[in-house]
Amino acid sequence: MKIIECPRDAWQGFHPFIPTEKKVAYLNQLLKVGFDTIDFGSFVSPKAMPQVSDTARVLEHIDSQHSSTRLLAIVANERGAAEACRFERINDLGYPFSISETFQQRNANSSIAESLDRVNKIADLSHASGKELVIYISMGFGNPYNDPWNADIVLEWVEKLMVVGIKTFSLADTVGLASVRDITLIFSKLITAYPELEFGAHFHTTPTHWRDKVEAAYLAGCRRFDGALLGYGGCPMAQDELVGNMPTEQLVHFLDEKESPSNINKEELELARQMFLELVTN
Repeated sequence: MKIIECPRDAWQGFHPFIPTEKKVAYLNQLLKVGFDTIDFGSFVSPKAMPQVSDTARVLEHIDSQHSSTRLLAIVANERGAAEACRFERINDLGYPFSISETFQQRNANSSIAESLDRVNKIADLSHASGKELVIYISMGFGNPYNDPWNADIVLEWVEKLMVVGIKTFSLADTVGLASVRDITLIFSKLITAYPELEFGAHFHTTPTHWRDKVEAAYLAGCRRFDGALLGYGGCPMAQDELVGNMPTEQLVHFLDEKESPSNINKEELELARQMFLELVTN
């Protein structure tokens, strides 16, 4: 079971601005924990996401050379992908691909057709630079806009996207709509249909429903889970302060139950947790 820690998702909407040196110190601590991947930053418009406008400067000071943890950066277009590809330390690019036309317009001011064209171009850039492209299927478990959605639509988009060489997909429960039934159905279908691909879960959840979602995905064969310490962050579109990211602490407990011993260093994890508390409370 892989745990992907997502500080970028936790702090991207946080105000005020977290100083670059504090982000660096926190990320360097996370690199000691033993996560598979850290979603550390984003190459997007600084006007849209000022909190991650210093991603390039942060990267200059991350001490990742002595860690096996992968570094993932989110990109929203070819310009951002080209910038991210300049950095050897970045292993993976993440691109949010919405299967809800309404959310695609709201989130990226583009249509799904335009987004698909972007994926093709970003995939070319990624492959040429030796980066892995991870596609986040936004609104992967439904949407609040009454746009068409069902499990077959998810499978259709995976099939369209895999032809450009995408090997890793993370299904995003963007506004916390996923039910146990839908989680079980979608992951069972995907993993059965495409055993050569890796499928992950990026859940947003209330504090009382995290385990139901993780358990359903795990039992259906999912072994890649995104989280953020303290469950901080989440999608602003949720309009519910209780719908945050999957708490990493809970994922670690779940991992210990299912696959103990794990590679997670609990002492370093607790130090990271305390550092993050200081970042968002001071």
